[in-house]
Amino acid sequence: MLVELHIRDYAIVDDLTLSLGPGLNALTGETGAGKSIIVGALSLLLGERASSDVVRTGAERASVEAVFDLERLPALRERVEELGFRLEDGLLILRREVAAAGRNRAWVGGSPTTAGVVGELGSSLVDLHGQHEHQTLLRARDQVTILDAYGASTALAKEVARRYRVLQALKDQLEEREEQQRIVEAREDFLRFQLNEIDEASLEPGEDDRLEVEMGRHEHSEELARATQALNADLYSSEGAVTDRLAEAKNILSRLVGFDISLRSEAERVDEALHLVSDVARALGDYATAVEFDPGRLEEVRVRLDRIFRLKRKYGPELADVLETAQRVRTELYAHDEAENDLARIREEIRVSEAELLSEAAVLSTERRRAATELGVAVSEALPDLGLVGGKFEVKLTVSDALSASGAESVEFVVSPNTGFNLMPLARIASGGELSRIMLALKAILASVDEVPVLVFDEIDSGVGGAVASSVAVKLARVAEAHQVFVVTHLPQVASRADAHLVVEKRVDTDITTAVVRHLNEDSRVHEIARMLGGDAESDASREHARELLAISSAPISDGRV
Repeated sequence: MLVELHIRDYAIVDDLTLSLGPGLNALTGETGAGKSIIVGALSLLLGERASSDVVRTGAERASVEAVFDLERLPALRERVEELGFRLEDGLLILRREVAAAGRNRAWVGGSPTTAGVVGELGSSLVDLHGQHEHQTLLRARDQVTILDAYGASTALAKEVARRYRVLQALKDQLEEREEQQRIVEAREDFLRFQLNEIDEASLEPGEDDRLEVEMGRHEHSEELARATQALNADLYSSEGAVTDRLAEAKNILSRLVGFDISLRSEAERVDEALHLVSDVARALGDYATAVEFDPGRLEEVRVRLDRIFRLKRKYGPELADVLETAQRVRTELYAHDEAENDLARIREEIRVSEAELLSEAAVLSTERRRAATELGVAVSEALPDLGLVGGKFEVKLTVSDALSASGAESVEFVVSPNTGFNLMPLARIASGGELSRIMLALKAILASVDEVPVLVFDEIDSGVGGAVASSVAVKLARVAEAHQVFVVTHLPQVASRADAHLVVEKRVDTDITTAVVRHLNEDSRVHEIARMLGGDAESDASREHARELLAISSAPISDGRV
């Protein structure tokens, strides 16, 4: 509910605060007093493009601030929180400023934001209907929502939308996986060639290092045999060998130890050296005997090393890198094989999801056809009471080429305002007054299912009177049973049914015209109704007529057609 509207330095408004209550709020006043200016200020919060022309003469900026009570609007409270804003005691404050210099600013609560965000929240709270301004009922996406709400199919429509999103997500997943598969398939032959080339080599970790050693031994076998044999002779087998001299030194030290015990450690170390040299000499002798030149094996080693070298040059630089490449390729090919199974699973999920979506959409289409017929009849029957004799309203369903999140068909409200006119979309109705009354008929019928809590009607009663005026008043009152309604009107029949009556007046102060608004009490309301009836507002007859109209309007609305 709109609790308060504060306007400052907007057009001819200086500083104005409107406190609004539930039900029907009527704003009246003389022509040109500034009633529609107030509605224009409110429209800024609905996303209307701001112009510096609206700034009051002499002021730096114009501002519009609206306070909404969201206590009974949990979905909108969640949306506010999703946008990162906080409520104060369940109240949402929207504010826009228009500077004379052209700079515009917007706030939600105390947080700066964009005019677009304020407009989004504002249009979720307020639906404005004027001579040429209509919000939700002209938008195709809202028309389908309204039809589903009227036909009690909102939950089914949401389920269809959910299933559609699930199906699209699966299709996107399939497309992504198929693209990945195409990339792998394009290089699959190359990958398998790489893997076969490496696997056929039967490589072992560290094999290249071991073969390098072996090749060196074969290539220098003659030198190795000669040198190790000579070393064996020098150390052990020749006359005057190292071992002989060490043995002699051992004997001398053993004798000297008898004279000086401190030489024992040196004697022991010489003994150890003798044994060590002897062991080395024998090992070298064995090596010299065993080493041989094998040209066949040397060739095998060279060929093997050459193969390993080529593989390292392609996949290395080290043998470990070659082996790692093989493992990576093997993993990629395995993933490709697994992906084929995954693709089959996704395709099956898509088949099942499509079948479920088609089934739910078919049920929704049936419900929409029923609701479309019923809504068309209901609105058409309401039009004559609003001065649209011969008017006809229909809900046009057009089967789409493909399913969408909104179902299998598009929805369009079409109307013929008078006998002999072709049905056409609501947005193409030339007369603002006719369009407004059609909107009123729709709103009256849809009052119980319309989710927008605040409805603003700006002079929708233009050009009507008599019985039509009374019918307009009844319908507005009926809509106000389910919504907060703010109506700018010239009809006393409408004003007399208001739960709260406000009047806008022009005042001239220091040569500046200012619009002010007063909340009317019982007596001042009689005076205003008398003025609106067209007589002398001060005469007893006019005031008595006004009291009679107020008394009639205060009676409960009959259960007749609305």
